Amino acid sequence: MSPSLHTRVTEDVGRSIVDGAVPAGSVLLAEEIERRQGVSRSVIREAVRVLGSMGLVESVKRVGIRVLPAARWNAYDPTIIRWRLLGPGKGDQLRSLTELRSAVEPLAAELAARHAAAEVAAELMHVAGLMRSAGQSGDLSQFLELDIRFHQLVLHGSGNEMFAKLDEPVAAVLSGRTDLGLMPDHPHQNTLQLHADVAEAIRAGRPGDARAAMELIMRRTYAEVQPTWTNKYDYIDEASH
Repeated sequence: MSPSLHTRVTEDVGRSIVDGAVPAGSVLLAEEIERRQGVSRSVIREAVRVLGSMGLVESVKRVGIRVLPAARWNAYDPTIIRWRLLGPGKGDQLRSLTELRSAVEPLAAELAARHAAAEVAAELMHVAGLMRSAGQSGDLSQFLELDIRFHQLVLHGSGNEMFAKLDEPVAAVLSGRTDLGLMPDHPHQNTLQLHADVAEAIRAGRPGDARAAMELIMRRTYAEVQPTWTNKYDYIDEASH
């Protein structure tokens, strides 16, 4: 079975569900997908297995493939996050993940300052320095890789295994934000400095300072992506004051 065929079917069916083109409660038939996609039944079975693991569908004997409501989806699955960011739900996806990050990452930084191993703190310092260089040169591809690594280190360094499990959703939303053109060509100097401040506070074991610096990073992030959704949600951008 060709992985590319399996991926194509999974993408096509999965995105049609996430985008709302195929609403919850709909029943898909394997033979119809097979005919439309021009693939074998084994490819369909594997695609359905993957979509089922995401909570998008379930196979019902003698009925077909039932599309499940959004409440059943694995909201933390990075593929679902990517699909939502590529479709009409991008604003809601950015809002929910940015709010989650705003709640979790400042505390994660505080905990990392208490619990992170010395080698984690040293890597954070190194990554923050590389981020400054990449940001100043406008190398957004390298900056994205470093930004993902930085926030993963903080989440894992917190010593909280549930925070650590947020590393893939955070990576997905950081990548999506870059793909959607929501990152400036040259990250703000203040943002670069704040990442360095977080790293230094964690290295020096200053929990309050680590939390405060990460809070400012998240406030700036929120302000930068907020235009992608409605003004229903108010937020004070203290980072700009």
